[in-house]
Amino acid sequence: MAKAKTVFFCKECGFESAKWLGQCPGCHAWNSFVEEPSASGKKGRSGGSVAAAGYGSREPMPLRQVSTDAEERIHTGIREFDRVLGGGIVKGSLVLVGGDPGIGKSTLLLQMCREVNKPADSSRKVLYISGEESLQQIKLRADRLGEFSSEVFLLAETNLELIEQTLEREKPDIVVIDSIQTVYREEVGAAPGSVSQVREATASLLQLAKGKEITIFIVGHVTKEGTVAGPRMLEHMVDTVLYFEGDSSAVYRILRAVKNRFGSTNEIGVFEMAGNGLLEVQNPSKYMLEGKPEDEPGSVVTPVMEGTRPILVEVQALVCQTNFNMPRRTAVGVDYNRVNLLMAVMEKRMGISLAGCDAYVNVAGGMKVSEPGIDLAIVLALLSSYKNRALDSKTIVFGEVGLTGEIRSISMTAQRIKEAEKMGYQTCILPRSRAARLTAEQTRTSLRLLEVGSIRELAEVL
Repeated sequence: MAKAKTVFFCKECGFESAKWLGQCPGCHAWNSFVEEPSASGKKGRSGGSVAAAGYGSREPMPLRQVSTDAEERIHTGIREFDRVLGGGIVKGSLVLVGGDPGIGKSTLLLQMCREVNKPADSSRKVLYISGEESLQQIKLRADRLGEFSSEVFLLAETNLELIEQTLEREKPDIVVIDSIQTVYREEVGAAPGSVSQVREATASLLQLAKGKEITIFIVGHVTKEGTVAGPRMLEHMVDTVLYFEGDSSAVYRILRAVKNRFGSTNEIGVFEMAGNGLLEVQNPSKYMLEGKPEDEPGSVVTPVMEGTRPILVEVQALVCQTNFNMPRRTAVGVDYNRVNLLMAVMEKRMGISLAGCDAYVNVAGGMKVSEPGIDLAIVLALLSSYKNRALDSKTIVFGEVGLTGEIRSISMTAQRIKEAEKMGYQTCILPRSRAARLTAEQTRTSLRLLEVGSIRELAEVL
């Protein structure tokens, strides 16, 4: 019996090679090649139906004649979900949803299947295909979410050819496949979840989505690094990539778009995990500041931007004398190296000796903040804890701190001030360079604006 031909695939980018290579020539990743059976005879699959449906054309078309009509969107019934998608579901799109196990991906998509048919004038056919759970398990989860429309159908199947036949026969409007790692094609000899199987399944689903104008959501497992398992080209093939994030011990979840061909990637959706499903958090600032201590040293509130959405978060710091030869530094929710850099700037520019102190910095609520606008809040929290003097509880601060101690401007100042005013804050400490750029309309606020140019001025202002 002849041995099946095998080829080597790069797990990161899908590069194909006849032999094993230590480094991928395509993405330069090391030790990323795996050996799998080749999918012979399957490379001739064409996307003719895609062109016939109007998504492509076999003849060149003048740019001026290309229609720019707004694409038709379907509202999911979940406003936070619609925000991340760019206003709703686009017909014929392929959406990849990734996240840690147990984070709530299946719950979110099953809840979307329920809400999309809530309006009385909608009768969209929805098909939920599961390769990991039985129909009884899905039914138990659905019972917790509430009553479903008669237009929602379930299917437990992993064979890609049978799934394609079902989609051709039933012609649903929205399809959910949970998950792409369980789907396989018999002609491809590799195991389900391998590079070749995931690539073949995604390519077939992409052709069906574009050719039949079916919106398909596919669930993807993530690796320990937090990225979708399988070839990296999977993210390039789909229209939208969403990540469902959050600590499994926390009740809130964040839905974030890292790629979106039909909208912005700067939006997030905030949800709260409850017994009857995921609840939308309409006011994340209020949610994040629940339980905030009043008039306690080391506690500072700062507005951070998640896309175009300002959210108030609490930065906490604890500075105390060390009992070790080398002081400890711990940062949760912010970059550890950034905290060390800011402490060095405080020692040099403010004359504060922190070399013999342990320092702990935490963003309350479990959020992870990477923007530089949180620098000034970290400095003030460290200073407040070191001096054991509390900052006024109705004061917010924001700004980037440079190595010379200057406080530099950041973007979207007006939106941050407006959010603080809405939450009842009275004073705002902001960079002087940015305050000078605010227009008269933007400065029409009830907040008292305190402008600072460097961290040396903080003591005078406070």
